[in-house]
Amino acid sequence: MGKQAFEGVKVADFSWAATGPEVARLLANLGAEVIHIESNTHLDLLRTTGPYRDNVMGINKTNFFAQYNGNKYGISLNLRHPRGAEIARRIVFWSDIVIESFMPGTIEHLGLGYDELSKAKPTIIMFSTCNQGQTGPQTKRVGLGTQLTGASGLHHFCGWPDRGPSLVWGAYTDFVSIPLGAAFLIAALDYQHRTGKGQHLDMSQIEATLQFLAPQLLDYSVNKRIAGRAGNRCSWAAPHGVFQCHGEDSWCAIAVFTDEEWQSLCKVIGNPEWTKDAKFSTLLARKENEDELESLINDWTGGLTPTEVMSKLQAEGVAAGVVQNCQDIQEDIQLNHRHQFWEMEHPEMGKHHYEAPSFILSKTPAEPRRPAPCLGEHNTYVYTQVLGISDDEFVELLADGVFE
Repeated sequence: MGKQAFEGVKVADFSWAATGPEVARLLANLGAEVIHIESNTHLDLLRTTGPYRDNVMGINKTNFFAQYNGNKYGISLNLRHPRGAEIARRIVFWSDIVIESFMPGTIEHLGLGYDELSKAKPTIIMFSTCNQGQTGPQTKRVGLGTQLTGASGLHHFCGWPDRGPSLVWGAYTDFVSIPLGAAFLIAALDYQHRTGKGQHLDMSQIEATLQFLAPQLLDYSVNKRIAGRAGNRCSWAAPHGVFQCHGEDSWCAIAVFTDEEWQSLCKVIGNPEWTKDAKFSTLLARKENEDELESLINDWTGGLTPTEVMSKLQAEGVAAGVVQNCQDIQEDIQLNHRHQFWEMEHPEMGKHHYEAPSFILSKTPAEPRRPAPCLGEHNTYVYTQVLGISDDEFVELLADGVFE
């Protein structure tokens, strides 16, 4: 295999939870040398979050942490220790990129802020990611993506019109911020390569998330119209929803946008008499009679498996897809053909699957090199081999609690 896309790029990953670690992992998957920094006194939050391997709790047994930290080295470093920041500076000056997701002001308090670091190393790139950015009246509001989904307005759109808002699954704002963060860093690396200068990237996750609500925000800006909850429905499609199929908890998603697609759906289900009714002849008519339409579609899907529904409709050009669960995804023949799941041997979890990038670079494909680290697993290697700390100093720092 040839040189990977980010081979030679060095990353100091001070971030935790999802956005920062996953951005760092994307670079690591493509060859960057990434050191993930945490401590016993300030664990990465995901080490305390399940699911755990074999349902046995342990900071080195959580699948959540492992998913976002594969292909990295892991060290423990107590930044609250008087000498912790000193060691952290050595790591920073080794690196090309620093990623941090502390509360705004924390990295500066540790003496590791961009303004100070860039004076000593003008090429340094710092990527700061937090809820609402590094500046502004609400920048110090603490929280996670699970709270930011509410502040961003996402909850307002989730659910049914006759009920209160529903939660978005997971820390959605973290997940949608990740590809943007990676793109920002790639652009910064290109700028660094061309000019020899670094920069500070300040990503507000709420602002990144708002890009996915652009049509609704524009509608309010222009028309003062506030969009609401619509369940699984879409204003320019009918039917549009998830329909129950034969089998336990079996479903298939169906979306019909044009009259041509509607005629194709009618053909697939055998053109029963009700499909010829004028109240279903146009999109507008179908929208006006959507409750009845969905009930009739459910009558048809209920006699077939999700795969049968999907196959029959897709064969006629109608958008349809099986609603898969985690087992289905793990066993999906298409995903496995494209090696979407990497199997690596973890020191405590044994064989474990890691999700590969959702794209394949033809000349420099990503590759699995090492499993997610146990806490402090690579202390000796990083501190003595990478940073060049002598054995005597390493033992002294270890005894003094710097590596807790």
